[in-house]
Amino acid sequence: MKKIYSKVDSDKLIHVIFRKSDFPSSDSETHRIDIAEDHQYLQLSALTMEKGKTFKPHKHIWKTGEKECIAQESWVVIAGKVKCFFYDLNDKLISNEILNPGDCSMTFEGGHTYLIESENTLVYEFKTGPYKGQKLDKVFIGE
Repeated sequence: MKKIYSKVDSDKLIHVIFRKSDFPSSDSETHRIDIAEDHQYLQLSALTMEKGKTFKPHKHIWKTGEKECIAQESWVVIAGKVKCFFYDLNDKLISNEILNPGDCSMTFEGGHTYLIESENTLVYEFKTGPYKGQKLDKVFIGE
């Protein structure tokens, strides 16, 4: 797992890259890796599961929302190849990474974009909601 911290605020984790190869092995003591820190709005864990594994049926409860929040986003590459560009809090490019099938990125703060590097690329995009339209969701870097 690669953690990208802001150069503007060195204590602030702004992007995470988690690769398929980062999953715990099936013979590992740990079958779960929590990728996002507990305080982030966007949560993600990587689970290595064996046949027959199950858990108690459950549902999630509504929680009182925060007054202010930021849209956080994750991309999961299913097929193909994606070159990701990650920006710091001051809109300066801080890192670029190639994501392959099974890899994912998480952006907690800072900017991002990507370039599709192969035909028939499939990407899942997860984002915190609710979505209230582009005007209230984002600003474009360099405009």
